[in-house]
Amino acid sequence: MPKTATLTIQQWGNSLAVRIPAAVARSAHFEVGQEVEVTTEEVGVSVKPIGPRKLTLAEKLERFDPAMHGGESMKTSAVGAEVC
Repeated sequence: MPKTATLTIQQWGNSLAVRIPAAVARSAHFEVGQEVEVTTEEVGVSVKPIGPRKLTLAEKLERFDPAMHGGESMKTSAVGAEVC
């Protein structure tokens, strides 16, 4: 679900800046160090990630194919109390 925040533009050196709140960053799947593209529009700007975004755990599990991975994500032999 899209998140909305009302922010105040701040001075940062010779530039202007806004901080992206954590909830908005999570909703947009933004991460620290990620490259983004900032584009001017008729009114305002848009900030979009460059390249494909990382999948969420739910998306990874949805795409998991047990037949392709032998039915187990980490197949190992029994250890410790598992050994009968």
